[in-house]
Order: sequence, then structure tokens, then C-alpha cells
Amino acid sequence: MRPAKISNQSVRKSLGRPRDWGDKTAQNTIKSLDRAMEVFEYLSEGSGRTLSALAADLSQSPATVYRILVTLEGRGLVEFDQSEQIWHIGPRAFVIGARFLRRTSLVERARPILRALMEQTGETANLGIEQNGRVLFVSQVETHATIRAFFPPGTLSRMHASGIGKALMAQMDAPRRAKVLAAGALEQFTDFTLTDVAALAADLDETGARGFAIDAEERNLGMRCIAAPVFDIHGEAVAGISVSGPTSRVGSDQVGPFSEAVMDAARDLSAAIGGGSAT
Repeated sequence: MRPAKISNQSVRKSLGRPRDWGDKTAQNTIKSLDRAMEVFEYLSEGSGRTLSALAADLSQSPATVYRILVTLEGRGLVEFDQSEQIWHIGPRAFVIGARFLRRTSLVERARPILRALMEQTGETANLGIEQNGRVLFVSQVETHATIRAFFPPGTLSRMHASGIGKALMAQMDAPRRAKVLAAGALEQFTDFTLTDVAALAADLDETGARGFAIDAEERNLGMRCIAAPVFDIHGEAVAGISVSGPTSRVGSDQVGPFSEAVMDAARDLSAAIGGGSAT
């Protein structure tokens, strides 16, 4: 009797995950590792924390947090400033993050397009993607001007107060958009932040209709951002391109020409990754 045939797909699955891979119950999680990742992620969001501040903010004992930090330090993921007695994210974290970016040609193909956009507009050009309901900035080409917007790779921003975030949300279907909005309250950063769901929905509808989003001092006073979505081969918005600068240079009269430049750049990047417009 001939042995039963095993599909290539079944082989691939067995090599990459166990039979109960979808089970996320406690028996299949490592609590100590989960606590360590909580400390690591929280530390990465700020500019440094003391041991006591970390322990208090995360409701963990200082002894537990210290053991986690020392372990992460041994891997280069965090480092300790002896003079200030403050823990910071370490250089190894950047190395690992850079490996994530190499999974796709998106960042590599975006670099010349971002540079051309910066030279055309004179303002900082940015590339961002959606990551767990927030905008993750993955690349940037800074303007040569002294006053500039600065979103270094790895920066996270709230979707509703970001040009790229609104450009991406405008392309989401209703259930996915609702899920993103439900992930957290619409935090108010300035008097111009859209914190009312109905007002934000109207803004997103307008954004989708015209093809670009505007962050008009909604995250930082005195700064304006214009963004457009980037589409993959399936016509799905996978990233956003933007230009950001002070309102003294990016005034209302610049929205027209800047939005055209940003949308052209987004179309160029979409084509470079084999994509097109939304279906």
C-alpha cells in the first residue's frame, strides 16, 4: 500500500509552528518573557527611565524589573547611564529593527523617492506604516532648513493625529477603522486635534475623496503635514508618504502644490513595489 501523500503546505506548516499554534492560552505563553517584553517595549517609548519609575509605571517590583533590565543589557537591548542612573533602549534594538525593515523592499525603494520629494518641496519627507493601530515611521529624509519636523525611524504616533495615520485610515473598511479607533481614546494633543468620532469620520471621508490627508497642527502646534497612501499589488494601502514642516513655510497656500507632489511620490512608490491605486 502506498503511503498517503502529504501536501507541501502541510509540511511548511509543521516546520514553522506546532499543531496548537493558534492556542494563545497561558499554557502556551512564557510569563517571564512576556513581562520582559513589557518592560522593553515601555522603555522604548520614552527617552529613558529610572528603575523606580519603570517599576512604578508597570506595577512590577523593582527587583523583578532590575533582573529583566540586566538580562536585556547583556544582549545589548538596553543600556544604563551610570551618571544619570537612567535606563535607555540599547543599540542592539536598532540592529534587530533594521532586520525587520529588510523583510521588504518598501524602505529601500522609498529612499530615492523621499529624497526627491524633500528636494522638490524643501520639507522633511517621511514614510510610515500602520503597526498595531499606530503609525510606525520607518524612513525619513530631512530638510536642510534649520526648523524641521523630526520623526526618526521607530517613532510611533497616534493614527488620528497624524497625516500618514489619517491617509491610511481613510482607506480602511468600516470594521477595520472601528477596530483601530477602539484601541484607545482619541487623545487631544492640541486645540486642533480631532477628538470627536463624527468629526474624525467626516475628515477621513474627505481625505479619501481627495486622495491626501492634512495634519493641520493636530499633533504639534505650528506644524503641518500632508500625506498620501501607498498601495501594494492587491490595491491595499500598506504605507503612507508625507511632507512635514512649520506652518510658516507650509501655509494654506502650499497645500495645493505640496499635495500634488506627495500624491505623485506615493504613486511612484506604489508602482515601484508593483502596486497601483485602491481597487
